[in-house]
Amino acid sequence: MSLPSDNERLSLVRFSALPGVFAPRDVQDLMAWPFFSLAKSRRTVPIDFRMGDVSIRMEGTIEHGLATIWDADVLIWAASQLVQARDAGLQTSRLIVTTPYEILRFIGRGTSLRDYQRLRAAFDRLQSTTVATSIRQQGARRLHRFSWLNEWKERSERGRPLGVELVLPDWFYAGVLDEHLVLTLDRAYFALTGGLERWLYRVVRKHGGRQVSGWRFDFRHLHAKSGSLSRYADFAFDLRRIVQRQPLPGYVLGIVFTAHRNEVLVFRAVHGTVDKS
Repeated sequence: MSLPSDNERLSLVRFSALPGVFAPRDVQDLMAWPFFSLAKSRRTVPIDFRMGDVSIRMEGTIEHGLATIWDADVLIWAASQLVQARDAGLQTSRLIVTTPYEILRFIGRGTSLRDYQRLRAAFDRLQSTTVATSIRQQGARRLHRFSWLNEWKERSERGRPLGVELVLPDWFYAGVLDEHLVLTLDRAYFALTGGLERWLYRVVRKHGGRQVSGWRFDFRHLHAKSGSLSRYADFAFDLRRIVQRQPLPGYVLGIVFTAHRNEVLVFRAVHGTVDKS
């Protein structure tokens, strides 16, 4: 757990998380680019991604490794809380007070001791993973540096646990409050068990939401954009398996070939699927 940063915490108004389960929201920048490890095993190799004016450098620690796409569920929960509060006319803040139970319930996890321990490990990875990105900066050479959680703190009184405090970074908070950067996810997303299929759903949701005729991506482009350490041949094999299983809620996947026999993933929204921003 990070050491307390009293000056920062005192400068922020506490936002008490809203009870209940409502629509999950995600920030489009996090859906479109390789910000998380897709592996269930600990990854310590940095993600170093460059495409056009976009650059992303993700580094983790030997102890905790990079934040994973399952850890990102905590950020989806936070984004959902902030959007719900904003739409209700409530004051929001980067300092959120909540309980592990509320987070676990929202993201479809259990509430056993092991689930609580895994959530604490997710907090550690989110806090210890450092990000440097040019996204939403003026020019590719300007970088915003932050961690997914500036800090987190367990709260207690006379030995009785009272929950946790999470301090979100400016970059993430600004993205959430910009209504043009947030999309609603299908709640079935949380039931996806594979890192690649979770990442693929986010990419598909980001690009395919309003496209009546669907969207398409070359396999090699997807491989580069995923930040995965797997070989291209293994990545392509896993993509084909996902297309066979059709696990992504709200979308139909397919494969076509170009004139040069390059594989291309095509996807479109299922007829009648509501696209909510």
